[in-house]
Amino acid sequence: MTDLLIRNADVVVTMNAARSELSGADVLIRDGSVASVGQGLPTQGAEVIEARGCVVTPGLVNTHHHLYQTLTRAVPGGQDALLFGWLKTLYPIWARFGPEEMFTSAQVGLAELALSGCTMTSDHLYLYPNGARLDDTIAAATEVGLRFHPTRGAMSIGESAGGLPPDSLVEKEPAILDDMIRVVDRFHDPKPGAMVRVGLAPCSPFSVSRELMRDAALLARDKGVMLHTHLAENDEDIAYSLAQFGCRPGQYAEDLGWTGPDVWHAHCVKLDSSEIELFSRSRTGIAHCPCSNCRLGSGIAPVRAMRDRGVKVGLGVDGSASNDAGNLITEARMAMLLQRVAKGADAMSAREALEIATLGGAGVLGRGDLGSIEVGKRADLAIWDMTGVEAAGSWDPVAALVLCGPTRVKDLIVEGRQVVRDGQMTTIDLPRLLEGQRRLATRLAG
Repeated sequence: MTDLLIRNADVVVTMNAARSELSGADVLIRDGSVASVGQGLPTQGAEVIEARGCVVTPGLVNTHHHLYQTLTRAVPGGQDALLFGWLKTLYPIWARFGPEEMFTSAQVGLAELALSGCTMTSDHLYLYPNGARLDDTIAAATEVGLRFHPTRGAMSIGESAGGLPPDSLVEKEPAILDDMIRVVDRFHDPKPGAMVRVGLAPCSPFSVSRELMRDAALLARDKGVMLHTHLAENDEDIAYSLAQFGCRPGQYAEDLGWTGPDVWHAHCVKLDSSEIELFSRSRTGIAHCPCSNCRLGSGIAPVRAMRDRGVKVGLGVDGSASNDAGNLITEARMAMLLQRVAKGADAMSAREALEIATLGGAGVLGRGDLGSIEVGKRADLAIWDMTGVEAAGSWDPVAALVLCGPTRVKDLIVEGRQVVRDGQMTTIDLPRLLEGQRRLATRLAG
């Protein structure tokens, strides 16, 4: 692999322990990792990316997504519904998906993330209709070139058994566990620098049994992989937990082995102070999805309290049917704004929001090899052109990235490879992909 030199960046935001920001700096990339950071680095035959007028950051990390949902944005009947009503509208549509829909929607979602500066994303896929498999999304990510943390999700309690999803979308629990073993054995890579790591992710406490939650936790520990689910997303979620389990979601999670440094929960909008303390003490991670929480009227997650107590917090765009966008840098801005709405204008700075979007997400996903621009770390970087109209007149380019924009990256490097160049995808034919996406969406809507 040819060396890559990012040269003359206005600012390199390292996210190292000192949170150093280097002016007029270069970054040398060799064999997929950061080889040197400093000023005036020699080119030594490296391919050069000129970064004058740009801010360079670690690649953004998305800790919660449902990539398949890019085919069901702005669906009538779900646009103004709360979580449970929204799901009831969309379940019958998703039941008509198959492998082609899963692959294409994943590629579109991954491209959208890449163009917003994201180099690594998780994905929570919990339904497998008509022969669809987790393999479909992993194949999509391999072609796009993003670092991928897919999770083998599941639903096992259908409407006839008192659950929320239709019976046609649930699976038998022994088959779920067998496929969890299959995908971990086939795809999970525990090594530093891994491009694919697989997690286990029963969908939610209202769509799987207590037994499956416990068995998945035992299996994950046996296989050395992470656990993920939805938790405490809104008031309906809390009411369901109290009525069905006789306890709040945090207690339910702890009782079943769903706390610890190898666990991260999505949303957690309604955690109370005792649950926040539990997650802090156990080093349990949280995927904060501010735009989706706004769209579904779920509320404002207590991120300030979480961060103050040392809880690991990353950002997630959530599904494109509930956001409806998949842009991670705008998610960082929304996270900052919501904490200010809840706690005042000094509740969260632009730099803290950027830290959550990079280093925070890497920590939630257990990736100590990522999240900062330091020698020896993997070379996942985003280059942002600050000379456009969005940031015109800004005095502080790092804060401006979150406060003003741009919202589209100039260049994106993943494992030392250029996935976005001058604002365009290099790994896939995006116009052709979008044409196929439109065809599939029209067929689903027909």
